[in-house]
Amino acid sequence: MAAFEITGGIDPLLAVTLEKGEAILAESNAMVAMDTALSLKGKTRGGLMGSIARKFMNDETFFQQRIEADDQAGTVLLAPNLPGDVRILDVGPAQYLLSDGAFLACTEGVELSTKSQGIGRALLGDSGGFFVMSTEGSGRIAVSGFGSIRELDVTPERPITVDNGHLVAWNARLSYDLSINTGKSGFLGKLVNSQTTGEGVVLKFRGTGKVLVCSRNKGGFLDWILGNMPAQKTVEN
Repeated sequence: MAAFEITGGIDPLLAVTLEKGEAILAESNAMVAMDTALSLKGKTRGGLMGSIARKFMNDETFFQQRIEADDQAGTVLLAPNLPGDVRILDVGPAQYLLSDGAFLACTEGVELSTKSQGIGRALLGDSGGFFVMSTEGSGRIAVSGFGSIRELDVTPERPITVDNGHLVAWNARLSYDLSINTGKSGFLGKLVNSQTTGEGVVLKFRGTGKVLVCSRNKGGFLDWILGNMPAQKTVEN
């Protein structure tokens, strides 16, 4: 199996070493540098409809990069689009659900499908809305998050609440519920509390498994940039 290694500290690179005949799939534009022995091709994975589903339902790119060691071994360096951490997950014993934009690369034995969550979880927003990406098969997958990533262990004795904007990936065996925030008041009270605390949609995970969260909120960061643009400030003043 292709060897995955995270190199560097803050904002690392993913180094993947391929033996002859091995290949990986990576998100479009992920390749930073690679040995000339390797080949790189654009590929629609899962057929035309599967690629369309990933693009329009999960904010992933239509084409993925297929990097292959055709004649001899080689190494490729990959990086996510947003600055942040990278983690490697073993798929097979456990399957994972991924937030939008979290996929970086995977071995050929891992498949990514689009999974419907139903109307009750449609407000997941950055985590996928009506649909999320789900892993199948076996192998390794590398995921990325905006900022640093931390793994949290959920147990029956320790359920965990995660802000939607900080979610990267979670074990598919976990059950999870959607809430506006952590308050115990009624719906209107939760809306008011959401505005006053700055907290929005949260997910409450239960069961046994792993949840990966990142330190930065992409949506909040974009809101901050837009709110501090010179033209916007001029209008406000």
